[in-house]
Amino acid sequence: MDAAFDDKKQDAFVDNASVNSTLDDDRVLQEIGYVPSFKREFSNLATISFAFSIMGLCSSIATTFNTPLLLGGPASVTWCWILGACMCFTLGASIAEIVSAFPTCGGLYTASAQLCPPRHRAIVGWVVGWLNILGQIAGVSSTEFGLANMIWAAVVVAKPDYEVTPGKVVGVFAGLLVFHGILNCLATRWLARLTTGFVFVNLGTTALIIIVLLATTPRSEMHAASYVFGSPGFLNQTGGWNDGIAFLFGLLSVQWTDYDATAHISEEVKRAAYAAPSAIFIAVIGTGLIGWLLNIVMVLCSGPLENLPGASGSAFLEIMALRMGKPGALFLWSFVCLTAFFVVQTALQACSRTVYAFSRDHGLPDGGYFGHVSRITTTPLRAIWFVTVSSILPGLLDLASPVAANAIFALTAMALDLSYIIPIFLRRWYRNHPEVNFKPGPFYMGDGLLGWAANVNCILWTLFVCIIFALPNYLPVTPQNMNYASAITGGVIILSMLWYFVSGRKHYKGPATHEGQKGEKQAPVSA
Repeated sequence: MDAAFDDKKQDAFVDNASVNSTLDDDRVLQEIGYVPSFKREFSNLATISFAFSIMGLCSSIATTFNTPLLLGGPASVTWCWILGACMCFTLGASIAEIVSAFPTCGGLYTASAQLCPPRHRAIVGWVVGWLNILGQIAGVSSTEFGLANMIWAAVVVAKPDYEVTPGKVVGVFAGLLVFHGILNCLATRWLARLTTGFVFVNLGTTALIIIVLLATTPRSEMHAASYVFGSPGFLNQTGGWNDGIAFLFGLLSVQWTDYDATAHISEEVKRAAYAAPSAIFIAVIGTGLIGWLLNIVMVLCSGPLENLPGASGSAFLEIMALRMGKPGALFLWSFVCLTAFFVVQTALQACSRTVYAFSRDHGLPDGGYFGHVSRITTTPLRAIWFVTVSSILPGLLDLASPVAANAIFALTAMALDLSYIIPIFLRRWYRNHPEVNFKPGPFYMGDGLLGWAANVNCILWTLFVCIIFALPNYLPVTPQNMNYASAITGGVIILSMLWYFVSGRKHYKGPATHEGQKGEKQAPVSA
């Protein structure tokens, strides 16, 4: 009897703690200017798993491995990853600091309005919002397109004579996106349960690849340490760029990820001000260190460079097939594809919440249509399908012009990175402004040397990397190898500002703030 009574008492205590935590989260959200619309079903583990999944780890390395290996050589793969990971650590910490203070599904878009004077809030929110949304949509599309190519790469390894056409790639790509759209229509509770297992598959697959590669590669066929870390492993294959630029192209691999995705599910996370920033922080560190180890092992076991990327077009898969044999490589490759599948699943969820947040603030010309939450699933179904359909469109361009499709995909990293550093810059620039009141959250680096160093470093690093993003990878430049990232990103900024001054300012007043607008910013709930 006493034991049963104690169990009930313990359960009641846990339930009360959970209720109190939710009430605290909702109170913080209301202070920012929004009425809660979602159910908080994401636990600490589910949130950490979400953060790891969006970064991809083994699948992200697999899809971008060709770039550093074939442009700067093996040494570029090794050193650019750890260099970029260290710098991205300061970016992740700076983002986590802001997410902790503003745990809303608008993420850094919402925070940007709080971190500048009222007269600038609308234009700043507008530009950051459009950069972030378009960058995320391009990210969903390019990652899904990469997954489609990974699947067909496996087919080519299994059947070398099989012909893969653009139509087949686009067909798989579109089908996968529709399937992801359907999965994202699940209620938050089921999304949280589904997401919880992602991290174990991700880390487990990475560990297995490392162990099996080392076990199946004869010691005599492993490359020397100088090839992995030293000058013998540096090869400039850019056709004309100097050695420094060729080496720095390796940074494109580590930078190609979404750091603030966890912020966009903040309104579905328990103890969001703690859990969301902590998940970002942990995932950035874990991905950086484990990813470096994976890159080292891949280079160590890579075999002759002249045989890569092979018939499949994926150097990562060819190395696995060389060392493990086709059956073993394809078995593990299926799990790499599964982690890429998780990346798209989490990316689409994050992007739909951003679209929802921007719509409820009347940033889209939709009259708030996409800023609605379904009564049935308590998720933004309209925003989910808006993102799904929008993400299919760039892939369809591949049927007409692969150059045009790649140009849209190139928007991803540059647009997202610029949307990250704007609120970080505003946080410091207006720190003493009488109309800006930054109230730190639980995750806070402070106003001392540590906080300043992290913020300034990530801003300067991101601007530097954006220059690298803008350069064409090969010389001489042709219409086929031209890098359109800077032109498209600049065009997005210019067009969004023109659109704002022509019509946007009539319906968009910026994200909600604690000074007011609380009632009018709430998105109505509908089926």
